[in-house]
Amino acid sequence: MEVEEALSFIVNSESRKRHTDIETTKYFSHSIALTARRFHYSLPLYQPTPLVRLNNLAHTLGVAGIWVKDESYRFGLNAFKVLGASFAVAHVLAERIGINEDNLSFDSFKSIKKREELRGITFVTATDGNHGRALAWVAQRLGCSAVVYMPKGSSRARLEAIREYGAQTSIVDGNYDDAVHLASEQAQKNNWVLVQDTAWRGYERVPIRIIQGYLTIMNEALEQLCGEIPTHVFIQCGVGSLATSMQAYLLELFGRARPTFVVVEPHKAACFYYSMVINDGNPHKVSGNLHTIMAGLACGEPNILAWRILRAYTDLFVACDDSFALKGMRILGKPIAGDKKVISGESGAVTTGLIASILRDSTYIEIKEALGITRGSKILLISTEGDTDPDIYQTIMSSGDV
Repeated sequence: MEVEEALSFIVNSESRKRHTDIETTKYFSHSIALTARRFHYSLPLYQPTPLVRLNNLAHTLGVAGIWVKDESYRFGLNAFKVLGASFAVAHVLAERIGINEDNLSFDSFKSIKKREELRGITFVTATDGNHGRALAWVAQRLGCSAVVYMPKGSSRARLEAIREYGAQTSIVDGNYDDAVHLASEQAQKNNWVLVQDTAWRGYERVPIRIIQGYLTIMNEALEQLCGEIPTHVFIQCGVGSLATSMQAYLLELFGRARPTFVVVEPHKAACFYYSMVINDGNPHKVSGNLHTIMAGLACGEPNILAWRILRAYTDLFVACDDSFALKGMRILGKPIAGDKKVISGESGAVTTGLIASILRDSTYIEIKEALGITRGSKILLISTEGDTDPDIYQTIMSSGDV
């Protein structure tokens, strides 16, 4: 349904009718979330990222609570992606060099013999920035090599941030999906290990591990909420791995009583939204120019694992333009007096900009009503990245009003 050019949405009327499909969500259970978090705990400098309570923003917008999980603090990498990359790489390596995958930890790879076995392994991936940097960070700490491909138009700052961790990094003449296909081809040609955070037929095991790694985010958040349960969760979506992790875990924990779940994409790369609009049961690719300032969400082809879960259980899909990301960055970076500042990048802040628009602007009353947002609503958001391009961040923050 079209609201106006800036924002489109579609309600998934079937989402509440379906029982949890154990075969679909069993890989993202509470026990697996605890396993992933134990592994992350073994990594150097692990700390839960902050859950910021924006009480004054919530009061201003007329809801009971707004929480923002700030992933800019994750291992000093300014984004959440390392949770998935590290968990997937550990399992790939454990299988390859004969380490028991039960109770796997970072210490499992510390012996001199294991380090020698790892030295000849090269990982390869495609990225808009954060996933590639995460993979490079993990590879460097394990003594492996990494090759990273980035789409045309990628920020120089994001490219250099990946190179800081020793990865061979280049920008290809194509969009994100072209970079993914190149990474897959080069993995087969050179006997490299592909660690991609999207899935397609024949390539699912590594993406499942990546999605499992992201479970740590919601596991931490629910622990930090001390028994309070959000009524609504808004998650930004690129290929869909993060959204799938959060949705599947909430399904496993709460079933039909789960929070209302909203997936948010940029208009020009809204592959899940447009697949829902087509409504033939299949995922559909968005081709051509995927340009958006939300670089981490500029993905035109749905993860097929993500599609199975998000199509079935997401309550509302939103496609919006870049103005919502800009608004969210300024709201979080210039908070109402008494609220804590959150430094959030373009992809990280779009859900904040969206919820503020829905609750402030009568233009979006139909969305508010469809979601059942009231004064008692408690909304959880995830700021997936900080200022991953500091120059762009400063330009955005110095121009425009909140």
